[in-house]
Amino acid sequence: MKIKKCPLYGICGGCQFDFSDTGYQTEKSAVLPKIKYTKTPIFVPAGLRRRCDFAFVDGHFGFYKRQTKDVIDVIACPNVADEINTILPDVAKLPWGGSGSVLITKCENGIDVAINSIIPYFSADFKQAVEKLPSQIIRVVWNNIEIIKRAQPQIKFNDKIIDYPPHAFLQPTIETEQILRDLVVKNVGDAKRVADLFCGLGNFTFATNAVGFDIFGNGVKRDLFKNPLRANQLNSYDVVIMDPPRSGALAQSKELVKSGVKKFIYVSCNPNTFIRDMEILQRGGYKMIISIPIDQFVGSSHWEIFSVFEK
Repeated sequence: MKIKKCPLYGICGGCQFDFSDTGYQTEKSAVLPKIKYTKTPIFVPAGLRRRCDFAFVDGHFGFYKRQTKDVIDVIACPNVADEINTILPDVAKLPWGGSGSVLITKCENGIDVAINSIIPYFSADFKQAVEKLPSQIIRVVWNNIEIIKRAQPQIKFNDKIIDYPPHAFLQPTIETEQILRDLVVKNVGDAKRVADLFCGLGNFTFATNAVGFDIFGNGVKRDLFKNPLRANQLNSYDVVIMDPPRSGALAQSKELVKSGVKKFIYVSCNPNTFIRDMEILQRGGYKMIISIPIDQFVGSSHWEIFSVFEK
Protein backbone atom coordinates (compact mmCIF):
# COMPACT_ATOMS: atom_id res chain seq x y z
CA MET A 1 0.00 0.00 0.00
CA LYS A 2 1.39 3.37 -1.03
CA ILE A 3 1.59 5.86 1.83
CA LYS A 4 0.29 9.33 1.01
CA LYS A 5 2.58 12.29 1.43
CA CYS A 6 2.00 13.95 4.78
CA PRO A 7 0.50 17.45 4.37
CA LEU A 8 2.60 18.62 7.32
CA TYR A 9 5.94 17.35 5.99
CA GLY A 10 8.52 20.15 6.17
CA ILE A 11 6.39 22.08 8.65
CA CYS A 12 6.15 19.68 11.58
CA GLY A 13 9.37 18.75 13.33
CA GLY A 14 8.60 15.04 13.58
CA CYS A 15 10.01 13.75 10.29
CA GLN A 16 13.32 14.66 8.66
CA PHE A 17 12.59 12.54 5.57
CA ASP A 18 9.50 12.14 3.39
CA PHE A 19 8.67 8.47 3.97
CA SER A 20 6.20 8.53 1.04
CA ASP A 21 8.98 9.39 -1.45
CA THR A 22 10.40 6.64 -3.67
CA GLY A 23 13.92 7.70 -2.69
CA TYR A 24 13.22 7.48 1.05
CA GLN A 25 15.31 4.38 1.76
CA THR A 26 18.31 5.79 -0.11
CA GLU A 27 18.09 9.13 1.73
CA LYS A 28 17.65 7.48 5.11
CA SER A 29 20.55 5.08 4.45
CA ALA A 30 22.81 8.06 3.78
CA VAL A 31 22.68 9.00 7.46
CA LEU A 32 23.60 5.55 8.76
CA PRO A 33 26.27 5.84 11.46
CA LYS A 34 29.75 4.84 10.36
CA ILE A 35 29.80 1.24 11.54
CA LYS A 36 30.72 -1.89 9.63
CA TYR A 37 27.40 -3.69 9.13
CA THR A 38 27.04 -7.40 8.56
CA LYS A 39 23.62 -7.08 6.89
CA THR A 40 21.79 -4.47 4.83
CA PRO A 41 19.26 -2.24 6.64
CA ILE A 42 15.85 -3.60 7.57
CA PHE A 43 13.04 -1.21 6.62
CA VAL A 44 9.46 -1.35 7.88
CA PRO A 45 6.49 0.45 6.30
CA ALA A 46 5.25 3.80 7.52
CA GLY A 47 1.86 4.10 9.18
CA LEU A 48 2.45 1.46 11.85
CA ARG A 49 3.46 3.48 14.93
CA ARG A 50 1.48 2.30 17.94
CA ARG A 51 2.70 5.10 20.19
CA CYS A 52 3.24 8.75 19.47
CA ASP A 53 4.14 11.86 21.47
CA PHE A 54 2.00 14.94 21.00
CA ALA A 55 2.15 18.37 22.66
CA PHE A 56 -0.34 20.99 23.82
CA VAL A 57 0.20 24.71 24.34
CA ASP A 58 -2.44 27.38 24.97
CA GLY A 59 -5.33 25.34 23.63
CA HIS A 60 -3.48 23.88 20.63
CA PHE A 61 -2.91 20.13 20.38
CA GLY A 62 -0.56 18.50 17.88
CA PHE A 63 3.13 18.46 16.98
CA TYR A 64 5.82 21.06 17.43
CA LYS A 65 6.53 23.17 14.39
CA ARG A 66 10.01 22.48 13.07
CA GLN A 67 12.72 24.16 15.19
CA THR A 68 10.18 25.96 17.38
CA LYS A 69 8.04 25.36 20.46
CA ASP A 70 4.91 26.42 18.60
CA VAL A 71 2.32 23.66 18.28
CA ILE A 72 0.72 22.80 14.93
CA ASP A 73 -2.84 21.54 15.24
CA VAL A 74 -3.00 17.86 14.24
CA ILE A 75 -6.02 15.58 13.84
CA ALA A 76 -4.30 12.87 11.75
CA CYS A 77 -0.80 11.58 11.06
CA PRO A 78 -0.08 9.10 8.23
CA ASN A 79 2.78 7.59 10.24
CA VAL A 80 0.65 6.35 13.16
CA ALA A 81 -1.67 3.37 13.42
CA ASP A 82 -5.26 3.75 12.20
CA GLU A 83 -6.58 3.15 15.71
CA ILE A 84 -4.79 6.29 16.94
CA ASN A 85 -5.89 8.40 13.98
CA THR A 86 -9.49 7.38 14.65
CA ILE A 87 -9.52 8.98 18.09
CA LEU A 88 -7.18 11.94 17.40
CA PRO A 89 -9.90 14.46 16.41
CA ASP A 90 -11.71 13.84 19.72
CA VAL A 91 -8.52 14.15 21.76
CA ALA A 92 -7.54 17.33 19.90
CA LYS A 93 -10.88 18.93 20.82
CA LEU A 94 -10.34 18.55 24.58
CA PRO A 95 -10.12 21.89 26.46
CA TRP A 96 -6.34 21.90 26.68
CA GLY A 97 -5.03 24.45 29.16
CA GLY A 98 -1.43 25.34 29.91
CA SER A 99 1.21 23.20 28.24
CA GLY A 100 2.56 19.68 28.31
CA SER A 101 3.03 16.44 26.45
CA VAL A 102 0.66 13.62 25.56
CA LEU A 103 1.76 10.04 24.89
CA ILE A 104 -0.91 8.09 23.02
CA THR A 105 -0.39 4.33 22.90
CA LYS A 106 -2.34 1.65 21.06
CA CYS A 107 -2.55 -1.26 23.49
CA GLU A 108 -3.89 -4.75 22.94
CA ASN A 109 -7.34 -3.81 24.28
CA GLY A 110 -7.67 -0.10 23.54
CA ILE A 111 -6.00 3.30 23.57
CA ASP A 112 -4.03 4.74 26.50
CA VAL A 113 -3.56 8.52 26.85
CA ALA A 114 -0.86 9.69 29.28
CA ILE A 115 -0.53 13.45 29.89
CA ASN A 116 2.40 15.23 31.52
CA SER A 117 2.08 18.88 32.48
CA ILE A 118 3.70 21.41 34.80
CA ILE A 119 0.14 22.12 35.94
CA PRO A 120 -0.42 19.50 38.64
CA TYR A 121 -4.19 19.07 38.29
CA PHE A 122 -6.74 18.97 35.48
CA SER A 123 -9.81 21.21 35.46
CA ALA A 124 -13.40 20.11 36.03
CA ASP A 125 -14.36 20.88 32.41
CA PHE A 126 -11.38 18.86 31.19
CA LYS A 127 -12.53 15.88 33.28
CA GLN A 128 -16.06 16.17 31.92
CA ALA A 129 -14.76 16.28 28.35
CA VAL A 130 -12.50 13.26 28.92
CA GLU A 131 -15.44 11.25 30.24
CA LYS A 132 -17.18 11.78 26.88
CA LEU A 133 -14.25 10.45 24.81
CA PRO A 134 -14.91 7.42 22.57
CA SER A 135 -14.98 4.02 24.25
CA GLN A 136 -11.79 2.93 22.42
CA ILE A 137 -9.91 5.18 24.85
CA ILE A 138 -9.69 3.00 27.94
CA ARG A 139 -7.47 5.13 30.18
CA VAL A 140 -6.50 8.79 30.51
CA VAL A 141 -4.01 9.93 33.14
CA TRP A 142 -2.82 13.44 34.01
CA ASN A 143 0.58 13.41 35.76
CA ASN A 144 -0.19 9.76 36.64
CA ILE A 145 -3.54 10.70 38.19
CA GLU A 146 -6.28 8.64 36.55
CA ILE A 147 -9.07 10.70 35.03
CA ILE A 148 -10.82 7.67 33.54
CA LYS A 149 -10.00 3.99 33.54
CA ARG A 150 -12.47 1.85 31.64
CA ALA A 151 -10.09 -1.12 31.55
CA GLN A 152 -6.49 -1.93 32.43
CA PRO A 153 -4.41 -1.31 29.28
CA GLN A 154 -2.47 -4.40 28.26
CA ILE A 155 0.19 -5.29 25.74
CA LYS A 156 1.24 -8.64 24.31
CA PHE A 157 4.67 -10.17 23.71
CA ASN A 158 3.91 -13.25 21.60
CA ASP A 159 1.45 -15.07 23.90
CA LYS A 160 2.44 -13.20 27.09
CA ILE A 161 -0.06 -10.52 28.17
CA ILE A 162 1.34 -7.71 30.36
CA ASP A 163 -0.31 -4.77 32.13
CA TYR A 164 0.86 -1.51 30.57
CA PRO A 165 1.80 1.27 33.06
CA PRO A 166 1.48 4.91 31.92
CA HIS A 167 4.56 6.13 30.01
CA ALA A 168 6.18 2.68 30.02
CA PHE A 169 8.73 1.94 27.30
CA LEU A 170 7.60 0.07 24.19
CA GLN A 171 9.16 -0.36 20.77
CA PRO A 172 7.31 2.07 18.46
CA THR A 173 5.82 -0.66 16.26
CA ILE A 174 4.77 -4.25 16.87
CA GLU A 175 6.61 -5.21 13.66
CA THR A 176 10.02 -3.94 14.82
CA GLU A 177 9.40 -5.33 18.29
CA GLN A 178 8.96 -8.78 16.72
CA ILE A 179 12.00 -8.35 14.45
CA LEU A 180 14.19 -7.48 17.44
CA ARG A 181 12.75 -10.25 19.59
CA ASP A 182 13.36 -12.84 16.86
CA LEU A 183 16.95 -11.64 16.41
CA VAL A 184 17.59 -11.80 20.16
CA VAL A 185 16.07 -15.28 20.51
CA LYS A 186 18.05 -16.59 17.53
CA ASN A 187 21.34 -15.29 18.91
CA VAL A 188 20.69 -16.39 22.49
CA GLY A 189 20.32 -19.88 21.05
CA ASP A 190 20.21 -22.67 23.62
CA ALA A 191 21.93 -20.69 26.39
CA LYS A 192 20.46 -21.57 29.78
CA ARG A 193 21.56 -18.62 31.88
CA VAL A 194 20.55 -15.28 30.36
CA ALA A 195 20.47 -11.76 31.83
CA ASP A 196 18.27 -9.09 30.23
CA LEU A 197 19.54 -5.65 31.27
CA PHE A 198 17.26 -2.59 30.89
CA CYS A 199 14.54 -5.19 30.36
CA GLY A 200 11.53 -2.86 30.49
CA LEU A 201 8.25 -4.77 30.35
CA GLY A 202 9.97 -7.93 29.13
CA ASN A 203 9.97 -8.10 25.32
CA PHE A 204 13.19 -10.16 25.41
CA THR A 205 12.94 -11.42 28.99
CA PHE A 206 10.04 -13.81 28.58
CA ALA A 207 11.12 -15.04 25.14
CA THR A 208 14.57 -16.05 26.39
CA ASN A 209 13.59 -17.13 29.94
CA ALA A 210 16.03 -14.50 31.18
CA VAL A 211 16.50 -12.77 34.52
CA GLY A 212 15.49 -9.15 33.91
CA PHE A 213 16.97 -6.07 35.57
CA ASP A 214 15.59 -2.52 35.40
CA ILE A 215 14.35 0.37 37.51
CA PHE A 216 10.83 -0.11 36.12
CA GLY A 217 9.09 -2.94 34.36
CA ASN A 218 8.91 -6.62 35.17
CA GLY A 219 12.50 -7.34 36.20
CA VAL A 220 14.57 -7.11 39.36
CA LYS A 221 14.44 -3.46 40.47
CA ARG A 222 17.96 -2.13 39.93
CA ASP A 223 19.29 1.20 38.64
CA LEU A 224 21.85 0.01 36.10
CA PHE A 225 23.17 3.54 35.57
CA LYS A 226 24.15 4.03 39.22
CA ASN A 227 24.48 0.38 40.18
CA PRO A 228 25.40 -1.78 37.17
CA LEU A 229 25.76 -5.53 37.54
CA ARG A 230 29.34 -6.17 38.62
CA ALA A 231 31.72 -8.48 36.79
CA ASN A 232 31.36 -11.28 39.33
CA GLN A 233 27.56 -11.10 39.01
CA LEU A 234 27.71 -11.08 35.22
CA ASN A 235 29.84 -14.21 35.32
CA SER A 236 26.73 -16.11 36.40
CA TYR A 237 25.33 -15.80 32.87
CA ASP A 238 26.10 -17.42 29.53
CA VAL A 239 24.60 -14.56 27.50
CA VAL A 240 23.82 -10.95 28.43
CA ILE A 241 21.20 -8.87 26.56
CA MET A 242 21.18 -5.08 26.88
CA ASP A 243 18.63 -2.63 25.45
CA PRO A 244 19.33 0.69 27.21
CA PRO A 245 17.61 4.05 26.63
CA ARG A 246 19.16 6.73 24.43
CA SER A 247 21.80 7.58 27.03
CA GLY A 248 23.37 4.17 26.48
CA ALA A 249 25.05 1.98 29.08
CA LEU A 250 28.44 3.45 29.90
CA ALA A 251 28.75 2.13 33.46
CA GLN A 252 27.44 -1.31 32.52
CA SER A 253 29.79 -1.57 29.54
CA LYS A 254 32.76 -0.89 31.81
CA GLU A 255 31.72 -3.81 34.01
CA LEU A 256 31.11 -6.13 31.07
CA VAL A 257 34.70 -5.89 29.87
CA LYS A 258 35.87 -7.05 33.30
CA SER A 259 33.63 -10.11 33.16
CA GLY A 260 33.98 -13.53 31.60
CA VAL A 261 30.74 -13.28 29.60
CA LYS A 262 31.46 -14.75 26.17
CA LYS A 263 28.41 -13.44 24.26
CA PHE A 264 26.73 -10.09 24.60
CA ILE A 265 23.71 -8.77 22.63
CA TYR A 266 23.36 -4.99 22.44
CA VAL A 267 20.21 -3.32 21.07
CA SER A 268 20.62 0.45 20.71
CA CYS A 269 18.27 3.29 19.73
CA ASN A 270 21.08 5.87 19.73
CA PRO A 271 24.08 5.26 17.43
CA ASN A 272 26.13 7.95 19.19
CA THR A 273 26.06 6.29 22.60
CA PHE A 274 26.27 2.88 20.95
CA ILE A 275 29.55 3.80 19.26
CA ARG A 276 30.89 5.12 22.57
CA ASP A 277 30.00 1.88 24.36
CA MET A 278 31.14 -0.25 21.42
CA GLU A 279 34.63 1.24 21.64
CA ILE A 280 34.79 0.35 25.35
CA LEU A 281 33.68 -3.21 24.60
CA GLN A 282 36.14 -3.63 21.76
CA ARG A 283 39.04 -2.29 23.79
CA GLY A 284 38.01 -4.79 26.47
CA GLY A 285 38.35 -7.75 24.14
CA TYR A 286 34.91 -8.07 22.55
CA LYS A 287 34.53 -8.38 18.78
CA MET A 288 31.32 -7.27 17.08
CA ILE A 289 30.28 -10.23 14.92
CA ILE A 290 26.77 -9.06 13.94
CA SER A 291 25.49 -5.54 13.31
CA ILE A 292 22.17 -4.80 11.64
CA PRO A 293 20.57 -1.35 11.23
CA ILE A 294 16.77 -1.22 11.52
CA ASP A 295 14.61 1.70 10.43
CA GLN A 296 12.43 1.57 13.51
CA PHE A 297 11.78 5.32 13.60
CA VAL A 298 10.32 5.81 10.13
CA GLY A 299 10.71 9.34 8.78
CA SER A 300 13.25 10.40 11.39
CA SER A 301 17.04 10.45 11.14
CA HIS A 302 17.28 7.87 13.96
CA TRP A 303 18.33 4.25 13.51
CA GLU A 304 18.03 1.20 15.74
CA ILE A 305 21.11 -1.04 15.80
CA PHE A 306 21.06 -4.73 16.66
CA SER A 307 24.47 -6.15 17.45
CA VAL A 308 26.17 -9.21 18.90
CA PHE A 309 29.61 -9.20 20.54
CA GLU A 310 31.75 -12.18 21.40
CA LYS A 311 35.12 -12.73 23.07
